[in-house]
Amino acid sequence: MSNSWSNWSGLVTASPKQIATPADVGALADLVRTAPSPLRVVGAGHSFTPLVQSEGTIVSLEKIAGLVSHDAATNRARVRAGTRLGSLMHILEGIGQGLPNMGDIDKQAIGGALGTATHGSGPKLGAYHTQLETVQIVDGQGKLRDFSRTNDQDLIHATGVALGSFGVLTEVTLNNIATYRLRRRKWVLPIADMLRDFETMMAGHRSAEFYYIPFSGYAQFIASDISDAAVTPRPTEDDEEGLATLRKLRTVLRWLPSLRGALIKGAVKKIASEDYVQDWLNVYASDRRTKFNEMEYHLPYEEGPKALAEIIALTEKHFPEVYFPMEVRSVAPDEFWLSPFHKRLTCSIAIHHDAANDPLPFMRAAEPIFRKYGGRPHWGKMHSLKAADFKKLYPRWDEAMAVRRDIDPDNRFVSPYTAGLFGIER
Repeated sequence: MSNSWSNWSGLVTASPKQIATPADVGALADLVRTAPSPLRVVGAGHSFTPLVQSEGTIVSLEKIAGLVSHDAATNRARVRAGTRLGSLMHILEGIGQGLPNMGDIDKQAIGGALGTATHGSGPKLGAYHTQLETVQIVDGQGKLRDFSRTNDQDLIHATGVALGSFGVLTEVTLNNIATYRLRRRKWVLPIADMLRDFETMMAGHRSAEFYYIPFSGYAQFIASDISDAAVTPRPTEDDEEGLATLRKLRTVLRWLPSLRGALIKGAVKKIASEDYVQDWLNVYASDRRTKFNEMEYHLPYEEGPKALAEIIALTEKHFPEVYFPMEVRSVAPDEFWLSPFHKRLTCSIAIHHDAANDPLPFMRAAEPIFRKYGGRPHWGKMHSLKAADFKKLYPRWDEAMAVRRDIDPDNRFVSPYTAGLFGIER
């Protein structure tokens, strides 16, 4: 009987010969040497690209999880790659540390978040991989390799964003910060004002992001700043209820766009502002129950408002079935070779579509806009690019591919999908 696997949204499926859950690094190394290839590693399945898809072996690291060690003096923590972000937050809080920044989903494994360049928002805050101090992997021949920022900086930069293809990540040491509190504020403003004042608004806070609600003309802006104030209650989260309302208006009034727009605009303008203080681990993540598929592109910072304006116009003219908000964030530049934020301050724009609908028409129409403005796709979210495209987007692409070949000379981790990404003939 064949095994079956699907990602969180159900868009990507696989029927591998084997789904393996090794208990420790030794068992993992044996698996890499002997299991049917290609071997692909799965975290929480929150990627929307076929990175995990394999007819060979899918490897889950869910048993290779937890804290290995920590250093209070440097705020470093060594953790196993299968550790989920939700667990990691509580582990770090328990030792007086905090992640400097987070995205809004805490279900991913840290290995998967690192491998796909997952990120939060803030023009001076890097993605998770910028916290790497040491990396341990099992290479394509089942050998354990350790890299450190001190002794192997190029290898850290080459393997920090690895798409599960530069060995199997087993342990990492993260450079964290002392535990902290955030003041989180949220309010609504016209999208025209947001686009006009984009750089001022995004740079005016430690972390800032906004969501544009299609057909409303309004954005919901979220700002987070370090605070020494006392903790106050976090308001009840109503994102899921809001999505349900937007979906209902989309369905019932699809052929009455002016009435639909007026109702959405009225509802969004009535959204209550928020202002609260909480410990960091109680701020970043949101509940995400309604399943969706997603495309996210990382653009030069200054191009963000122009690209978003075009995406909004495209959506509201041609795709009345879309109701999910568009998410806009900023990310600091870094030195990692396959990081979408390599050497440039970035504006990230994410578009979403209900998992019950075919996402391809919308995503295919939007992608040329993102590419026109020099966008690099999020490795874990929908895109159509191949090796020839990436070679133009990443200055150190060839060097990264040379490191990949050294780590996996027999292409044990190369699937048909990743062969297309890397330009490997099979």
